[in-house]
Amino acid sequence: MISSGRLPLDEQVVALRSALSRNDRLQMVLDRIAGMGLPGWYLTGGAVFQTVWNVVTGREADAGIKDYDIFYFDDRDLSWEAEDEVIRAAARLFEDQPVEVEIRNEARVHLWYEQKFGEPCVPYDSTEAAIDSFAATTCAVGIRSDATGRWRVYAPHGLADVFNLVLRPNPGPGRQQAYVSKSARWQRQWPELTVLTWPD
Repeated sequence: MISSGRLPLDEQVVALRSALSRNDRLQMVLDRIAGMGLPGWYLTGGAVFQTVWNVVTGREADAGIKDYDIFYFDDRDLSWEAEDEVIRAAARLFEDQPVEVEIRNEARVHLWYEQKFGEPCVPYDSTEAAIDSFAATTCAVGIRSDATGRWRVYAPHGLADVFNLVLRPNPGPGRQQAYVSKSARWQRQWPELTVLTWPD
């Protein structure tokens, strides 16, 4: 049987949706967030690629997933108050569920990033640009759905590494430490991972 990571890209997208559909919490988050009408939103981060890892390795689909990251992009109001209003609305939306949803306006990241991480962040011009900045290319996958159930998948580096359990670095300023620490933690949880070394 051919590995999903060796299928043509359109068939990989079908395989991605099939794998993610096994995570009921992920599907519930997608369905509810779609109703918020957030500009340029995606469900991204560990909830996406770790669900695939779990399915590929025969684990429970939501095993080890601690939260569900929602990125959106709204540069009309860069105040904390505007973002906090969205965060509070999402909290109310999921208050009946045992799930942690982290929601952030990527248009504001440059305003607080340096204070938190000790170095500046170039302002993003889209949610996609924020996903592009992940420390591993393997992690750069975002999905969203609309009211009709149609999916949009953003995967600038493709999906082969996700299905093949290969963690590949995405060189850029300030990313190496995150890559090293996260890859070590993930490899403890998913020992089947192949972790590629950070380039010199």
